[in-house]
Amino acid sequence: MPSKKVVNPRSVPHAPQGSGQWDVVIVPFPFSTQPGHKRRPALVLSKRAFNQHGATVLAMITTAGHYPWPGDVRLTDMPAAGLKAPCLVRVKLFTLDNRLIVKKIGRLGGADQQQVSAQLQTFLPW
Repeated sequence: MPSKKVVNPRSVPHAPQGSGQWDVVIVPFPFSTQPGHKRRPALVLSKRAFNQHGATVLAMITTAGHYPWPGDVRLTDMPAAGLKAPCLVRVKLFTLDNRLIVKKIGRLGGADQQQVSAQLQTFLPW
């Protein structure tokens, strides 16, 4: 049964200082249908200069077996990303207080970075 504990930022160990763009980190994701959370991987999209101000912009990482979502990017270099199962980056973005980032587990490989960047440009052209 999933944990129903509410996350208190003061109770989570501090993340490695200065997560950088393309780092893969572990964060507490809330359940959508019940109270509580589960630790899941997420992709850092914002640059270190932004992240040093206390918050980080992230994208969801989910297992590859889930239903398709616009902008999904199937990851090809799982070992570099620190992931054990086939996963994809999903263009579901959020900003999170840095105190909630549990740890860094890897970094996207160059080809995966290019694919995610291309999808972001498609859906969020800036």
